[in-house]
Amino acid sequence: MVGAPKYNANSLHLEYANPDAPKGGVLKQAAIGTFDTLNPYAIKGKAAQGLNLVTDRLMARVWDEPFTMYPMIAESIDVPEDRSSITFNVNPKARFHDGSQITVDDIMFSYQTLMEKGRPNMRRIYQLADVKILDEDSIKFSFKEGYDRETALIFCLMPVLSKAYWTDKEFDKTTLTAPLGSGPYKVASIDAGKRIILERVPDYWAKDSLTNKGHHNFDKIIYDYFRDDTVAFESFKAGDLHLRREWDAGNWNSTYDFPALNEGKVIKEEIKHGRPDRVRGFIYNTRRAPFDDIRVRQALALFFDFEWMNKNLFYGEYSQINSFYPNTDLAYTAPQIRKTNNRRILMREGDALLKKAGWIVKDGKRISTKTGEQMKFQILLDDPSNEKIALSLTRSLQKMGIEANVRVLDTAAYRGRMSDYDFDMTLYFWTSTLSPGTEQYLFWSCESANQPSRWNYAGICDPEIDALAKSVPTAKTRAELVQNTQSLDRKLQEGHYMIPLYYNPKDFIAYWKPYKRPENTAIYGVVTETWWIEPEKGQ
Repeated sequence: MVGAPKYNANSLHLEYANPDAPKGGVLKQAAIGTFDTLNPYAIKGKAAQGLNLVTDRLMARVWDEPFTMYPMIAESIDVPEDRSSITFNVNPKARFHDGSQITVDDIMFSYQTLMEKGRPNMRRIYQLADVKILDEDSIKFSFKEGYDRETALIFCLMPVLSKAYWTDKEFDKTTLTAPLGSGPYKVASIDAGKRIILERVPDYWAKDSLTNKGHHNFDKIIYDYFRDDTVAFESFKAGDLHLRREWDAGNWNSTYDFPALNEGKVIKEEIKHGRPDRVRGFIYNTRRAPFDDIRVRQALALFFDFEWMNKNLFYGEYSQINSFYPNTDLAYTAPQIRKTNNRRILMREGDALLKKAGWIVKDGKRISTKTGEQMKFQILLDDPSNEKIALSLTRSLQKMGIEANVRVLDTAAYRGRMSDYDFDMTLYFWTSTLSPGTEQYLFWSCESANQPSRWNYAGICDPEIDALAKSVPTAKTRAELVQNTQSLDRKLQEGHYMIPLYYNPKDFIAYWKPYKRPENTAIYGVVTETWWIEPEKGQ
C-alpha cells in the first residue's frame, strides 16, 4: 500500500512460515452456531468456516506487513504511478481443482457476478472500474471517479470463480454443494450445519509459491459446530478438538485448569501480536438525546469503573483502550483523560459536567431541568457474556441517579436494530488493520451516519473528521499514513463517542501436543495455516 514490499523475487518463504514443516494429520477446531451455504461470496445464507482456503484470489496478502499483495493467480501486474488502473497478467499454471486453466474470462465473469450479486462491500468497490480484456492473458481495470490509492489493492483481493461451473447455476442462492475451487483445500464432506471437512489438494498448483511455502500442512481441517462456546471448550478439554483461541481473559485465568493441561499434554500460550485490536466500547448513539450532548458523554465515561471491571472480571489482563487504533503506531497519544483513578474525584467531575448540561439530582434521581424527566436509556447487547460488563456500568450509573437497563437480543434481531441505528447505547466494536483505508470513511463520515447498514454506529458527523477520513487512503508513504491516521484518531477521541473498554496485545492460544507452530509470529498474530503436527520419533 505504501513503501516497498518486504519480500522480493529472491525470497524463498515468508519469515513466519517454516518451509520444512512436515505434511500430514488432521486439525480439528470449533465453530459456533451453524451454516447453510458453501458459497461465502453471495449475500444469502451463513457460510461454513474455512472456505477461504478453497478459492484463490488474484493476489495473496501476507501477515507480516501492513498491506502488501504478492503474485497468485496474477503472475504479474501493471500499475501506473497514480494507481488509476491495474492490469492483471494471468499465471499460465493457475488451475481449478478439476484441472481446467484459470483464464481472463473467469476473472471477467467473477468481476461481473460479484459486482451484481456479491456482498455489499464488493458491489460498492467494483462499481468504480471499467474492465477490458487486453489479450488471452491480460485483463485491465480502469478506475472511475471515487477511486483512491487503495482501490487497486482491493481489486487484488478478488476471488476468481469458475465461469464454466457457475454458468448454469444460480449464484445468489444458498448451496450445500461445494462450488469448484482452486485453493490449497477442497470440501471433502459436510454434515449440514454441524461439520465441514476440508481436504488438502496434493497437486495444488501454487503449493510452492512464496506465500504458500510452509503453509497448509494438515491433510484435513475439520470444523465441528457447537451451540455455544462453553460446550466447545468441554470438547477441547476432552481432546476432541486440537486447538483453541480464547477471547475472554476471565475464562483464560479461571477455567483453564484440567488434567491434560496440568499433565503437560496441552500447551497454553500468550503470544504477543502487533495488530490493532478491536476497539470495544459502550457506543453512544449521538442521534438521540441525551447523547447528542458531549458533556453527557464525557460524564458517563468518568463514572465507569474500568479498574474494578478489569480486576474482578478479567484478572487485570487487559489495558483500557486509549485510541481508535490501539496497540499500533497509528494511535494518537493523547494527554491522559483521567488525571486520577480516585473514584470520588471522578464522580464529582462527572456530576459537574452533567449539571452544566442541565441534569441535576433530585430525590436521588438525575433529572433534566428542561423536562423534569429522569435520565433513562437502554444498553443493547448481542452476547449474553457481555452482560456482566454492562451491569458493572449500570451499577456505577445508578449511584449517580441514572437508570440504565440491559437487553440481550439474538444475533438476527440485534443486527436489524444496529443496521437501522435503533438503539440508545450498545456494547460493540470497530476493527481496523495496520493499513487503514477507505473503510474509515464508512466508519466515521456524515454520509454513512445517515445511511442504514453502515458502520457509523455512533452517528458521528463532523466535517473535519470527514476530511481526515478521506486523507487516510491518499497517503503515499508510511510516515504520511501514520500522521493522517493519528490526526483522525485525535479528533475522534475529542468527540467522546464511546466509553472505552479494553484491548489485548496478546493472543490466548491453547493446543494439544504434538501440534507445533513456527518460531516467528506474524505482526498480525497467530497464522494457523503455518502450523503442523510434529511426527513421533521413528516415523
